[in-house]
Amino acid sequence: MHCFSFDIETVPDVEFGRRMWNLDELGDEDVATAMTFMRQQESGSDFLPLHQHRIVAISVALRTGDDFRIWSLGGEDADEAELVQRFFDGIERYTPDLVSWNGSGFDLPVLHYRAMKHGIAAPRYWEIGDSDREFRYRNYLSRFHWRHIDLMDVLAGFQVRGRASLDQTAVLLGFPGKLGMSGDKVWEIYCDGGIGKIRHYCETDVLNTWLIFLRFEFIRGNLDQAGLEREFRLVRETLKSIDEPHLTEFLVAWN
Repeated sequence: MHCFSFDIETVPDVEFGRRMWNLDELGDEDVATAMTFMRQQESGSDFLPLHQHRIVAISVALRTGDDFRIWSLGGEDADEAELVQRFFDGIERYTPDLVSWNGSGFDLPVLHYRAMKHGIAAPRYWEIGDSDREFRYRNYLSRFHWRHIDLMDVLAGFQVRGRASLDQTAVLLGFPGKLGMSGDKVWEIYCDGGIGKIRHYCETDVLNTWLIFLRFEFIRGNLDQAGLEREFRLVRETLKSIDEPHLTEFLVAWN
């Protein structure tokens, strides 16, 4: 079995904002400010609609065979099209089970819009049983199927009022959580040239999600106590072997 835990980080799509509202004379930061201001006036929230987000990082954890890997797709200089292409290429190659936190409500819809923008085909992802009958009752798109598990949605019983944040759920279960970083800081850090820091943050979000998923696998009977400890040990050993400061910080906080 192949299993991907994934997360994306985004910034305002200032190219869209510039074209949509004729803001050609403004720089990127001013366009982003205008976009969030208009959204605030329209909805009472400055969180942009999903189609107005541009992806700057995608991180994944892959559990396959005896291995566990954690990395960010592409290099720091990779453009959005390459990141999105690599994500869907992974699905085409592995047909993995996907694990996310709010992936149904945010990550995947954003990926849908960006794949459309860049003309990226992903037939395996969009399969619902027309070409492969196995996908009829287990595909990526149905909310109640298990090929994609949105842990936030599932653990809330598919009720908005039951939802919790990734940070608080991770801390509740004894995992590190976000370690001082959060999604609302991504644009500021991006403008300061901190794409590496954003990728590291995205990777730790993926790790928190994966550890929560392992506990979920335990409570639904897919792992026994020995299996759960074995999976935790594999993650710890992998993080030690990578020897990256942000992963070392995560490991120390976990222990």
